Amino acid sequence: MNKKVLALTTGMICFILVLAIVIQVKTIKSTNSIVIQTLSNEELRDDLLKWKERYDNANLELEKAEKRLERTRQLAIQNSPELMQKELDLKNNNIALGLTNVSGAGVIITLKDNQGITNESIGITDDIRSYLVHDANLREIVRKLKVSGAEAISINNERVVSGTSIVCSGNVIRINDRKVGSPFEIKAIGSPELLYGNLGETITRLNNSGIIVEIQKSDNVEISKYDGTINFNYASDIE
Repeated sequence: MNKKVLALTTGMICFILVLAIVIQVKTIKSTNSIVIQTLSNEELRDDLLKWKERYDNANLELEKAEKRLERTRQLAIQNSPELMQKELDLKNNNIALGLTNVSGAGVIITLKDNQGITNESIGITDDIRSYLVHDANLREIVRKLKVSGAEAISINNERVVSGTSIVCSGNVIRINDRKVGSPFEIKAIGSPELLYGNLGETITRLNNSGIIVEIQKSDNVEISKYDGTINFNYASDIE
């Protein structure tokens, strides 16, 4: 009888020891996995910070180089009326192409998804997508701004140039091949009264459709330059 009790006791102790070892091994594996994941995330974050620092430094050097080039250009043309006229033409062309920062009177339009709307709060025949800002809405406003004489336009600080595309990409919109999301801030430089007046009907219709649109006039709208590369794959000059 004592031998049976001893055997059972020994077996129970062995079972408990094996169970403890298994739990410890699993805990170690889990801990190692967390540590490895943490180290991986830290390495990725460090790499991202390093690349951002390099990008910022490169941008800073580019700005310095552009300023030095501008000073050299001004010194070269200051005694030549012909070169001064060419410099003025070049600046006007760069403004038209969207390659310079500009400011002036104009309007600022803000479009937002209607966050207060859910599938449960709308009618059974309504489509919740009509309460979201779509690429077609942005294209319509940009088109109205252009025909109203806007001299410069941007969407969420993306300059609209001749080759700018505005297309849906999942739940965001691609502008100049960069993803931007709601809210969308459209800036335009031109006659505030003309731009504001010609957009009134469109903005009223969009608000009635369910999305949120606001517009305001401004005496000082600042629009950044296009920072991409303008390529002409099909058009060429006629000599």
